[in-house]
Amino acid sequence: MKRVLIAAAAALLLSGLPADAAPKQGGSIVITYKDDISTLDPAVGYDWQNWSIIKSIFDGLMDYEPGTTKLVPDLAESFDISPDGLTYSFKLRDGVKFHNGRAMTAADVKYSIERAVTPATQSPGAGYFSNIAGYDDVAGGKATTLSGITTPDDKTVVIKLTSPNAAFLHIVAMNFSYVVPKEEVEKYGADFGHHPVGTGAFKFVEWNPGQNLTLERFQDYNKKGVPYLDKITFEIGQEPTVNLLRLQKGEVDILGDGIPPAQFVQVTNDPANKDLVVPGEQLHTGYVALNVKVKPLDDVRVRQAINMAINKERIVQILNGRAKVANQVLPPAMPGYDPNYKGYPYDPAQAKKLLAEAGLADGFSTELYVMNTDPQPRIAQAIQQDLAAVGIKADIKAIAQAEVISAGGTEGQAPMVWSGGLAWIADFPDPSNFYSVILGCSGAIAGGWNWSWYCNPELDKRASAADAMTDPAKADERNKAWASIYADVMKDAPWVPIMNETRYTMHSPHVGGDPQLFVEPIHIPVNYDYIFSTDAQ
Repeated sequence: MKRVLIAAAAALLLSGLPADAAPKQGGSIVITYKDDISTLDPAVGYDWQNWSIIKSIFDGLMDYEPGTTKLVPDLAESFDISPDGLTYSFKLRDGVKFHNGRAMTAADVKYSIERAVTPATQSPGAGYFSNIAGYDDVAGGKATTLSGITTPDDKTVVIKLTSPNAAFLHIVAMNFSYVVPKEEVEKYGADFGHHPVGTGAFKFVEWNPGQNLTLERFQDYNKKGVPYLDKITFEIGQEPTVNLLRLQKGEVDILGDGIPPAQFVQVTNDPANKDLVVPGEQLHTGYVALNVKVKPLDDVRVRQAINMAINKERIVQILNGRAKVANQVLPPAMPGYDPNYKGYPYDPAQAKKLLAEAGLADGFSTELYVMNTDPQPRIAQAIQQDLAAVGIKADIKAIAQAEVISAGGTEGQAPMVWSGGLAWIADFPDPSNFYSVILGCSGAIAGGWNWSWYCNPELDKRASAADAMTDPAKADERNKAWASIYADVMKDAPWVPIMNETRYTMHSPHVGGDPQLFVEPIHIPVNYDYIFSTDAQ
């Protein structure tokens, strides 16, 4: 807590606020989004828009130190790892309560992970738990409990793996393992995502679809002193340009969708906004997913041709330079990124040759799905023009975020998906995170996020071997192994990596806190637990 308070006080001094405007309990803020939230069920929610809201309502065994990628115990007070890396023992924190008043126990942790793995839940993150003993039986519908998770007492959770996993502590810090009360899940059933109950800093109050969503401070939160805010209101349904005007009038505190691209230069060049605009690098790759189950995209030559047909530099220009051109799956800041990898060049002539080799000299027609929030449709139009230049006619399907997610997760429905606004931002800072759910076989499932429906069993085996390298002394070897895996993914071309984007958030003078909390690499886009109202009395 001390580190956060010092950083927050420094931010206030820089912004010209009184030096004594340290965090105080109280106050409320308003956050805006154009599109509604899809769900607040931690086992199901998996997009940037609901990520930080889910994190505000729920907790997991592990978390990240605010504003950093450093892992620290959360619901766990401490943990031990066996010498062979196969057994994790977590000792739970005292005094943790659910929002319904019941004390959380080890049985709740076990239930929550098993629920994420159970096929009926349709969790897009189920595959993350694949090396917990008993996973195959639960995922295959042969069992309802994971044999690898035991609870010797109410304060102890023991998890046994079938193979070592260097990223396992990151996995139990993800929302898919956040702890939920069984009685509330059974009470609401499939609608639990609209009536969430967790142990987090804020409790759910109400959700009026398409209008607003309200959270309030949880008085019995197990971390004393936080959150600072009493109330958070998410207003939904207005265009980002309107929300910017409202922020400038003092009606809004945080732009959930970021600064509208059309106003970006004007806003960032205005000296009055100097301390209100917060940039932050992300572990992010924006890409076009090419559905390998849909003809003619099932032909690798066609997918390689599409990689060569798209002018990525032009797309970066549409974003006012708020990104760098990507040539591979991993972003530059991620371990395993290969700075020597060249990728596919922008070469329309070679793209035409590959299409001709595939028997498509006259081109073909397809569909490109895109989220309907600016600048995503404009980016899709640029991609459409590039594809047309090599004979590919792509009909743009600009629809709401939730509909894009649904289409991508339905086999055979979306031939191409531009991930903008939904692009992959790392769940945790490890190269494995860009594989299993979005490129591995375990993610190529109904409701999943492997929108290319790509599955290469041989690469899955190599990925498992890389994950088993838990010795820190072999970190370089492990990173090279992942670099090789991603190079071979690109040979199969299920993606067109487009860009690595920098996120810009804007907030009102009425919100204070460490600027890094507004652009956290993990709790995207904002860590609400530690920001505060400067108007609080």
